[in-house]
Amino acid sequence: MHLSLGFSPCPNDTFIFDAMVNNKIDTNGLTFDTALEDVETLNQWALQGKLAITKLSFAVYLKVRNQYNLLNSGSALGRGCGPLLIAKKPIALENVKDCRIAIPGDNTTANLLFSIAFPEAKQKQVMLFSEIEHAVLDGRADVGVIIHENRFTYQQKGLVKIIDLGEYWESTTGSPIPLGGIFIRKDVPADVQQQVDAIIHQSLQHAYRQYPQLSDYVKQHAQEMDENVMRQHIDLYVNDFSLDLGQEGHAAVDRLMREAESRRTVIQ
Repeated sequence: MHLSLGFSPCPNDTFIFDAMVNNKIDTNGLTFDTALEDVETLNQWALQGKLAITKLSFAVYLKVRNQYNLLNSGSALGRGCGPLLIAKKPIALENVKDCRIAIPGDNTTANLLFSIAFPEAKQKQVMLFSEIEHAVLDGRADVGVIIHENRFTYQQKGLVKIIDLGEYWESTTGSPIPLGGIFIRKDVPADVQQQVDAIIHQSLQHAYRQYPQLSDYVKQHAQEMDENVMRQHIDLYVNDFSLDLGQEGHAAVDRLMREAESRRTVIQ
């Protein structure tokens, strides 16, 4: 059976999916047509039901839960791994609501976590996550919500942290931070859904057996990222929850959904 599969080119995703898409493990006759895209693009595609299997921001789950099921393996969920709010100079938290804010997509969990922390902030500008630091530096935005490898590079560019939005979530809820998960369309047969879940789990186990060695697949999609930054990225976003969400992981996702609905932060 041939299935479409979408995930980001970031090291955590390529690390997880490398073995299953490059024939390094037995996929039980399943083959995958892969699309590597920014997660906000994948979020938009999911609203159309475009891909059979896809990485999505948990924030978009409310919009697609009639079309997609969440798999147990492959998620980015944990502690100390949330998005950061950064600026060129310190800004008092009470003044953030009046700032121009660069966000990495309306449907991203980063935007949802920001909206939970700063519900009165309205001046948002959507841009590609990799452009946000530049937008803050050149004055197009006063503050920016950064994700992915930008967590490790913003200080080198002279930017400062205003607040760790993940820490805010953890301190107010006690839950780990649900960033993104792997979802499968509900029209895929149930036995195949279970197969795919098991294959992702096996693919990640294979990657861990080679680690800290990085495969060519991970490196070729990380563009000019330093290998140490690639490993920092993997260490931060790939963990036991990625192998299996388990009860705690699913509870954290449910909590995020309740917070989103109660605050009306997800656009319907």
